[in-house]
Amino acid sequence: MTTTFHVVTLPGDGTGPEVMAQGRKMLRAVEHAGIARFEIDEIACGGQYYLAHGGNDWPAGSEERCARADVILLGAVGWPSPDGNGPVKLPDGRMAGWSPVIGNRTRLDLYANIRPVKLYPGVSHRVHGKSRRVWDEDKVDMVIVRENTEGLYSGVGGLVGGGGRPKVAVDTRVITREASERVIRVAFELSRKRNKGAPKDGKKRVTCIVKDNVLRGCQFFHEIFREIGAEYPDIEKDVAIVDAFTQWLVGQPEYYDVCVTTNMFGDIVTDLASVLQGGMGMAVGCNVGDRHAMFEPIHGSAPKHAGKDKVNPIAMILAVAEALRWLGGKKEHAGLVKAGDAVEGAVKHVLAAGAPLTYDLVGEERAAPMSVVADAVARELGRLLAA
Repeated sequence: MTTTFHVVTLPGDGTGPEVMAQGRKMLRAVEHAGIARFEIDEIACGGQYYLAHGGNDWPAGSEERCARADVILLGAVGWPSPDGNGPVKLPDGRMAGWSPVIGNRTRLDLYANIRPVKLYPGVSHRVHGKSRRVWDEDKVDMVIVRENTEGLYSGVGGLVGGGGRPKVAVDTRVITREASERVIRVAFELSRKRNKGAPKDGKKRVTCIVKDNVLRGCQFFHEIFREIGAEYPDIEKDVAIVDAFTQWLVGQPEYYDVCVTTNMFGDIVTDLASVLQGGMGMAVGCNVGDRHAMFEPIHGSAPKHAGKDKVNPIAMILAVAEALRWLGGKKEHAGLVKAGDAVEGAVKHVLAAGAPLTYDLVGEERAAPMSVVADAVARELGRLLAA
């Protein structure tokens, strides 16, 4: 009997619903192959939902629906405010879309944000603002692990002022031993499981990204990194000051295997790293805890492209691949793990063929619609699963 899994989808704003629809094509292909069935619970959320309904940025009871899911897929959130003053905000000042993103991370304890950074054959990096090839594909293959529940996103802080005018804004960074220990351990375990190590020398290496020459929280994080690292004598330990790391990341990406850092630093360096793999349209974010997980493309809602069938669906498709592999491992379902590998294999096939691909990869003149790209991946996925 085919097992049924409960999947919550959070399409969100802008291009989020469009890319989510392409991701669901992969789930249908897995169903068609008889590997598993997926019961989809779609929850509207984000800035557009708040503008239409008020009250909150998703329906009442959404927290419980997410907690019951076997896995969660997120599209993107964020929508321009009608007054032109940034994104739509909730009454408490948070961006509308906070609940499904930051809220899920904290409520479900999705403490590790795992971002694979891989340059696939057929894709060029975008360091110069356009597609260029400098590195061989095998020079960019790393994972960046970011603490996902505290740091500057802990929500500690506020505004101070008088006369109705704020004068001081404070955001307090929170670094705890428990959160640091577990995310650092995730990084070492990932390095141990990866097959090849760093592309430059094949070494299994974990790099701790900090600003410990200035910041006490980073000194604490580095100290915990040394403690946990002592449990992994087979893995090389490396430390990088975050500002220097940004130049090394671009100049010698082949040196890195697994990197681990705090929340805000991780948010910044992973977006930079996405440039090495062909841009945001190729970049996946895996929000993982001990019991729950949520997978997403990291490209944002791109309101200016909404409804145009234009943006790159591959990050969303690869997010589905990561979700299938995680769920297969969690549920001891080898078929799901193989299906996740097949999704990535189908993506590689289409990329290597050079068409059909979206504008960000091949330029406007050769660009194919998003849905056409996803259909090509789905066809190849069907072939791989049938084989």
